[in-house]
Amino acid sequence: MSRKVSQPMRITDWENLLKEFPKKTILVFGDFFLDRYLEIDAALDEPSLETGLTAYQVVGTRLSPGAAGTVANNLKTLGVGHVIALGVGGEDGHGLELQKAMAQRQIDASQMLWSSRRVTPTYTKPMYMERGTERELNRLDFQNHTKLPQDLEDELVRRLWRLAETVDGVHIMDQVQREGCGTVTPRVREELVEISNKYPDLPILADSRANIHSFQAISIKINIHEAAEAAGIEAKMLDYDTAVAAGSILTKRLGHPVYVTMAEKGLLVVEESRVTHIPGVPVSEPIDPVGAGDSVSAAIISALAAKASPVEAATLGNVTASIVIQQLGTTGTASPSEVLQQLAKWNYGS
Repeated sequence: MSRKVSQPMRITDWENLLKEFPKKTILVFGDFFLDRYLEIDAALDEPSLETGLTAYQVVGTRLSPGAAGTVANNLKTLGVGHVIALGVGGEDGHGLELQKAMAQRQIDASQMLWSSRRVTPTYTKPMYMERGTERELNRLDFQNHTKLPQDLEDELVRRLWRLAETVDGVHIMDQVQREGCGTVTPRVREELVEISNKYPDLPILADSRANIHSFQAISIKINIHEAAEAAGIEAKMLDYDTAVAAGSILTKRLGHPVYVTMAEKGLLVVEESRVTHIPGVPVSEPIDPVGAGDSVSAAIISALAAKASPVEAATLGNVTASIVIQQLGTTGTASPSEVLQQLAKWNYGS
């Protein structure tokens, strides 16, 4: 179902593309976090008898898969039939909560590694509810601050290679900023080069908090700030020209398309022979950008797995993000019906 980009997509084409998603299997490899929201009622605040400090009263807890889990959740909401999670979690309470949250969203966690030598990465987010509004207090993080043990890394690599033989697409989420302490280690990045060389038709897309410059031989999704830094460009203004220049350097370096997000200005697809700008979809305030980048990644890898072109995949990612940012106070997702409605509304098909 591969199409020429010179032939504009009609709504029926988008429908047919989305109908391919339930037939696809996508591997999400990387750092799976638990997002743990604590609902605090300000009306119940009381002073601690021991310290005199305010003791916040938690009245509810919301749990969801975070980081790589957010991408996996977006994939399921978009209708991808089989989403496989591959990462490392701890044999701890947060690990049990993460497993439960993944099961509720029908994310296949059968390939995950669970070890007593690691903690389950967790973002604990106290949400202070006062006079009908909610605001986030200082986050409490649980992360691994030591290198990933070699035997766990060996097993991750073995499973990565085995799964690469059977899946339709791979998304890499490198969330941990300390090099070697997360799932996406330097060795894993080297293995990804070999996998890309062996399976040249397998779409692989990476996103990284701190090490996007270290990836080779695969596609990356990157924001304009990260792109300029990774390309070694010092620019006073991070504008369209900067994005084009940075994207071109990175595409030449990687040998694969690069997707540069530019917030309300849309998305840039930089391929070897051309640059395509996909304008941002107008949305009204207020907006919440949390999770927007992950929704872009999920839509891109889903579309690529269904044999869409890079520009078509990026267009779908752009539209998906425009839906997600309108969902306030949560890490949003977008369903196929919502995506089709947005595509039709903004004339992305006739």
